[in-house]
Amino acid sequence: MRRKDRAITDTNAIAAFIAKEQILRIAFYDEGDIYIVPVNYGYSFDNQYTFYFHGAKVGRKYELAKKTPKVGFEIDGDYTLLIGEMACDFSATFQSVIGTGILSIVKNIEEKIKGLNAIMKQTTSKEQWDYSEEMLDAVAIFRLDVDKMSCKAK
Repeated sequence: MRRKDRAITDTNAIAAFIAKEQILRIAFYDEGDIYIVPVNYGYSFDNQYTFYFHGAKVGRKYELAKKTPKVGFEIDGDYTLLIGEMACDFSATFQSVIGTGILSIVKNIEEKIKGLNAIMKQTTSKEQWDYSEEMLDAVAIFRLDVDKMSCKAK
């Protein structure tokens, strides 16, 4: 991070930011192209962050998760425009988390439920949900194990 004065290192501040946001962007490398997709997410923390998101069992995201599991990710929020007199005087406040990790597709039913509950908690604050066997079979749950992460704010 170039601007060390903007780094957020307080683990509680980082956790509070991640807990209140809704969109995680995943960046895949696709044979010379970059493919970025926004997803709703949930997470767990046990000495490292693990993000969960869901999707179809077909399509570009699913195929890239199987083929190229090393991904980048980003969450941003707390954006406020700071008005200036001239164009170059404008600025903004914000907070963001960026990092890299390894993506996998969850096969275990118990972990699928854990991932779906994490996603639903992030969205609704309710922690426990019921899922039909048909629903669990139809959805792909992706797990992103973070290996590097930084947080910054202005």
